[in-house]
Amino acid sequence: MTMPKIIIGTPIKIGKLEVAQNNFPNPVNWDDAKKACSELGDGWRLPTKDELNFLNKNKKKIGGFEEEFYWSSSEIDNNLVWSQEFGEESGMEIDSDKEFLCYVRAVKSVVK
Repeated sequence: MTMPKIIIGTPIKIGKLEVAQNNFPNPVNWDDAKKACSELGDGWRLPTKDELNFLNKNKKKIGGFEEEFYWSSSEIDNNLVWSQEFGEESGMEIDSDKEFLCYVRAVKSVVK
């Protein structure tokens, strides 16, 4: 699958993370999400399960999230990964098959 050009925008610093201003343009499977984040270079990656939960709790400060599921980098086993719903209230964390299509917001650790 050819990924469309990913535009990070102006990263937002929150906590110990820099968060891309923009989601990836379309939902993607986990392998494509992980690969596309690494291709952004400069430390960009999928957030861990805990970081994704932190993003969900701060989604109004960060802005631009869809009310959909987002990928984390936290694998459960060879087929399942944690994802989180960014709906208005729920914030539900579920195990998702790596072939499902979820949204992506790239992050990187703040270097001091």
